[in-house]
Amino acid sequence: MHDRITVEESSGNVFADLGLPNPEERLAKAALAFRIAERIRTRRLTQTQAARILKIDKPKISPLLRGQLSNFTIRRLTRF
Repeated sequence: MHDRITVEESSGNVFADLGLPNPEERLAKAALAFRIAERIRTRRLTQTQAARILKIDKPKISPLLRGQLSNFTIRRLTRF
């Protein structure tokens, strides 16, 4: 007994595939946040150091690193 798994090819934007609003903006924000987090990791910065460099409050670093981006605009992420 084998169950068949239905596979659907991605459009290249997971947010669009999930039917979420503003998928292009979400994808852009995710890409920017990924690059910011990558730089923080490669430079081995603490959250305090990263907050100082990015000129934001330390409590905002954790959501940024976890991809919780609703409180960040593309403009703000680009500035980082």
